[in-house]
Amino acid sequence: MNLNSVNGEMEGERGDDGLKEPLLLQHVNGVAIDIPPQQQFSYDGSKKLRTVKFKIREIKCASCATSIESVLSNLNGVESAVVSPLEGQAVVKFIPGLITAKRIKETVEEAGFPVDDFPEQDIAVCRLRIKGMMCTSCSESVERAIEMVDGVKKAVVGVALEEAKVHFDPNLTDTDHIVEAIEDAGFGADLISSGKDVNKVHLKLEGLNSSEDATFVQNFLESTQGVSQVEIDLSEHKVTVSYDPNLTGPRSIIQYLEEASHGPNIYHASLYTPPKRRETERLKETQMYRNRFFISCLFSVPVLLFSMVLPMIPTYGNWLDYKVHNMLTIGMLLRWILCTPVQFIVGQRFYVGAYHALRRRSANMDVLVALGTNAAYFYSVYIAVKALTSNTFEGQDFFETSAMLISFILLGKYLEVVAKGKTSDALAKLTDLAPDTAHLLTLDGEGNVISEMDINTQLMQKNDIIKILPGEKVPVDGVVTDGQSYVNESMITGEAKPIAKGPGDKVIGGTMNENGCLQVKATHVGSETALSQIVQLVEAAQLARAPVQKLADQISRFFVPMVVAAAFITWLGWFIPGVAGLYPKHWIPKVMDEFELALQFGISVLVVACPCALGLATPTAVMVATGKGASLGVLIKGGNALEKAHKVKTVVFDKTGTLTVGKPEVVSAVLFSHFSMEEFCDMATAAEANSEHPIAKAVVEHAKKLRQKLGSPTEHASEAKDFEVHTGAGVSGKVGDRTVLVGNKRLMMAFHVPVGPEVDDYMMKNEQLARTCVLVAIDGRVAGAFAVTDPVKPEAQIVVSSLRSMEISSIMVTGDNWATANAIAKEVGIGKVFAETDPVGKANKIKELQLKGMTVAMVGDGINDSPALVAADVGMAIGAGTDVAIEAADIVLIKSSLEDVVTAIDLSRKTISRIRLNYVWALGYNVLAVPIAAGILYPFTGIRLPPWLAGACMAASSLSVLCSSLLLQSYKKPLHIKDSKDSSLD
Repeated sequence: MNLNSVNGEMEGERGDDGLKEPLLLQHVNGVAIDIPPQQQFSYDGSKKLRTVKFKIREIKCASCATSIESVLSNLNGVESAVVSPLEGQAVVKFIPGLITAKRIKETVEEAGFPVDDFPEQDIAVCRLRIKGMMCTSCSESVERAIEMVDGVKKAVVGVALEEAKVHFDPNLTDTDHIVEAIEDAGFGADLISSGKDVNKVHLKLEGLNSSEDATFVQNFLESTQGVSQVEIDLSEHKVTVSYDPNLTGPRSIIQYLEEASHGPNIYHASLYTPPKRRETERLKETQMYRNRFFISCLFSVPVLLFSMVLPMIPTYGNWLDYKVHNMLTIGMLLRWILCTPVQFIVGQRFYVGAYHALRRRSANMDVLVALGTNAAYFYSVYIAVKALTSNTFEGQDFFETSAMLISFILLGKYLEVVAKGKTSDALAKLTDLAPDTAHLLTLDGEGNVISEMDINTQLMQKNDIIKILPGEKVPVDGVVTDGQSYVNESMITGEAKPIAKGPGDKVIGGTMNENGCLQVKATHVGSETALSQIVQLVEAAQLARAPVQKLADQISRFFVPMVVAAAFITWLGWFIPGVAGLYPKHWIPKVMDEFELALQFGISVLVVACPCALGLATPTAVMVATGKGASLGVLIKGGNALEKAHKVKTVVFDKTGTLTVGKPEVVSAVLFSHFSMEEFCDMATAAEANSEHPIAKAVVEHAKKLRQKLGSPTEHASEAKDFEVHTGAGVSGKVGDRTVLVGNKRLMMAFHVPVGPEVDDYMMKNEQLARTCVLVAIDGRVAGAFAVTDPVKPEAQIVVSSLRSMEISSIMVTGDNWATANAIAKEVGIGKVFAETDPVGKANKIKELQLKGMTVAMVGDGINDSPALVAADVGMAIGAGTDVAIEAADIVLIKSSLEDVVTAIDLSRKTISRIRLNYVWALGYNVLAVPIAAGILYPFTGIRLPPWLAGACMAASSLSVLCSSLLLQSYKKPLHIKDSKDSSLD
């Protein structure tokens, strides 16, 4: 097979414009970055290649394409250049260290050919799993290490999620350098994904035996229509292909690979499911801490027995006092021997962590533990050596302090990892909703089933027809083509009652088919499904840092140095007065002297203080809350949205589609002129046909039905010319030789169309009934009107009442007329209304409210609500609304129920309350524990905190914060509404 001919023929058909980021993930935290195609890897091991794709205009023949290829190939750093003469598509592979993408573009333009669709913003994105982070100080250190890499534009690190998202310039750096920088800082890093969250298929490829095979397969796949990126692991015979589901799919890619077999090389591809790294890493970490704790106990428990238990039982403990040499006893020697492996082998991780922390000029919990245990251990070694070399010296060792301290800290870390794993339970449940297999049908031209086969869900492609039996889960998003059933969507939307589904209805992947058999056409697969987008959004939200976390960030910067200083002052505060005789001698235990007592207090202060609890207070609560919200049908885009939502004192509602059902119906049509009803309907239909407004669609639908009822439907509908939308007023256009206006009274006034008393009377009567009047003017005169009503959502009144009970005021802003707006507001219990307001006016009203000191939430669903959603402190988009509205919002209500407005605000209040409680636990613990460890109670009560017990308290602090956050998983929705038709709204 001639590879060049394949490249030339197939690249001409390619188009990468279909790939787009899932809408729910765009503009999280206000960052929107276009990602170009990602870097490709050659297999000679000496260089790394990037691929840039763009369009070239004014290619008239094959010789033009050849000359461009020749010019580009002569550039130093360009490995290959393929230009399609048919489509003008160019694919250039180059070495970033030798040449830039910009220079390639300039070369083509210098050759006299204009360049289009060039990825100007050369920014790549990668997600990394970070290992070894314990607190906010760690995450800040990782961020600093990444941002110091040349070419990194932005880095966000989440300590609870244990992930980092990095934006970087691929011309200056790559993921290997970023991983290397993280590892240099003392943390582990694994690449999760590079580039956008596009559709990927992982394949095992038999017949892939050499680097030549790898290069051939990579080039062949890259020249295939719809394939955007290929990564090959030659040692494992694995191929990962990123693709555009609009152009190709996994089964097609497998077929392409098998067709690529040439000569003796026969390729056979099969699906490979990579292990779930997060779960695997979590399990490994849990097992590691558990095993280390058990090993530590194996040595620590005997040390504890030999130092504190057996000496109190003379019959059994006398042998420990036998002297081995001089004053060195058997008990001291055994404690030294048993403690040493705990200190240096089991406790090695604390030394490594402390070394890396100090190397990057910061300090964390490892520094405190290493200082405390080393002080106890090496002082004990000093005592043991002195006892060995002296026949009169008597001293008390603290080997049990070092050993037990490490054991308790490891137990705390083990319990912490287990608890931290539970914070992402909701997300794990969401990812497991989709079934593993699907029943794929093959149909003939008449729609009859020819064959049926079971396939892995990962192999599904767009437009596949699948069969879903009763009791089975829907594998992907699609549209029902045949059959009737009820589908339980509670796992995605929180809607408790099963929804009736028939031909033309949409179904969501991961939902449960109840009682009928359905045939479904797949419309969204892979990362484009609603379930995948929800998971991606929740992951992005959990990575975003809440503003309230700034407190912990600021404290963590000086926390450890302050604790070290406090420990040193504590030691001095007990040692110097003790030597000077400023406190009674009976305060000092018989087995200790002034130095040893002071040392015990100092070590206790070092190990009792816990910076980890502060760092976990916010991210763990946000993680649990966003996961819980997603399971209830409320998608919260990060901690920032959560924090703002709890402050909301005013909720502004859009009317159409938000407070109302959003499907207007025409209830009457009347004429005010000599035009016949047929002409009137034709003019209105032609003028409104191009409008996307729900009222316009209702008018068109009613006019068509009325025309059919009159018995003379037109064969060809007239088309309006000079069509123009007048935002918030209506539309205008020319139908034939007549000027037609369709809209409200404001539109008539703007075009100086007189509105007579008869029309005014008709409008007044209907507006009092909460109906909107759509006036139709033909050639400067009102020809007739439609009365349109949009039913109020059954839960609207209860929601407004609930918000009032939460001391939140409700306002309605709408482009509709005052009379209709007031009627709807009165029905639902809203006291303040702004009517006849255009989209910009809605945003201005929001800003006016904000200037009065109010924190404002905006609830809307349409494109015209987007400016207001962005302007509001918290934008809430109804899930059934437009993509633009969902993109602009901070919170998405998946199931379009207003009760979730209350849920979102209530959940945010509970979460912020929980975060504050976490801070009380963390800060309160440190404020109380440090003075007690320093011995503030000792002179009065004789109570002191031994170092090993202080270590146990420190571990308990982090655990208490995690358990506090986990209590959010028991959150219950404050409203459970059922409408009069028994349509459950959970």
